[in-house]
Amino acid sequence: MNRREVITLLGVAAVGWPLAARAQQPAMPVIGFLGASLPEAYRMRGFHLGLKEMGYVEGDNVTILYRWAENHLDRLPTLAADLVHRQVAVLASFGNAPALAAKAATATVPIVFGMGEDPVKSGLVASLARPDGNLTGVNFFSVELVAKRLELLRELVPKAVTVAVLVDPAAPPTAMTLREVEIAARAMGLRTRILNASTTGEIDTAFATFAREPPDMLFIGDGFLLNSRRVQLVHLATLHKTPATYSERHHTEAGGLMSYGASYVDAHRQIGAYTGRILKGAKPADLPVVQSSKFELVINHQTARMLGLAVPPSLLAIADEVIE
Repeated sequence: MNRREVITLLGVAAVGWPLAARAQQPAMPVIGFLGASLPEAYRMRGFHLGLKEMGYVEGDNVTILYRWAENHLDRLPTLAADLVHRQVAVLASFGNAPALAAKAATATVPIVFGMGEDPVKSGLVASLARPDGNLTGVNFFSVELVAKRLELLRELVPKAVTVAVLVDPAAPPTAMTLREVEIAARAMGLRTRILNASTTGEIDTAFATFAREPPDMLFIGDGFLLNSRRVQLVHLATLHKTPATYSERHHTEAGGLMSYGASYVDAHRQIGAYTGRILKGAKPADLPVVQSSKFELVINHQTARMLGLAVPPSLLAIADEVIE
């Protein structure tokens, strides 16, 4: 081989080496995220924080495919099947309906869920300590806090006799929520009035009944529709001068009177952390279902004054935040 041939061969090899090196680099793992409503930026920050705790940053060393049902729960099975078809490494979900759709879509892809209902009673896992199968996740409670939410509102409106209960009949937790509300209200000597709303128009219709039959206070149920319509709900409650309790602090930050519930941001962080652990090789069956331990009572003092309510010192003392 002459000198010119050697130089040519080395040049070709030099060009080929970086291409070969890039070809040998492992592809970034892909996470599928399944949600029932539209994305909430504050919640997704929690999910990304959990991933970062495990060393994963979207776009740097992990890819995330998002699928949102936009409050149309009938779309969830198709969206879940699509993510499974794309061979995601882990399927993360938030909410009862997305978790059930994810489980129905695959028995092999690892699933990390976040849900308010009891995942054992819902049939998702065998037990909290040893989930078994391909699922694990976070139980952030919703039904279990119903009585406490009503109790806190009654403490703020001690002379209340009637409580309106606004629920979305299509939301999975509704049946159990109504049962717990009835039990708690009966124990407090309260009369209940159940109002159903599965659309934004039906929310307006439900509040329109307050003009002829105003309740003393209002309990807002859980679910994707009612959680996502916080501005509408707060506006209508304010318009009708009705003290109301919500499950998420963002309702209170938007002007609602009071909220009490698990921190959804922290629940998403825990989902992200578990997702990262599975990417590192952990098996869902070996990861116990986490139960939320961070709960937030937020009171909007300005709204209380507008409604003519004096917030008792006992509530101010235990509130995680008082918005002035």
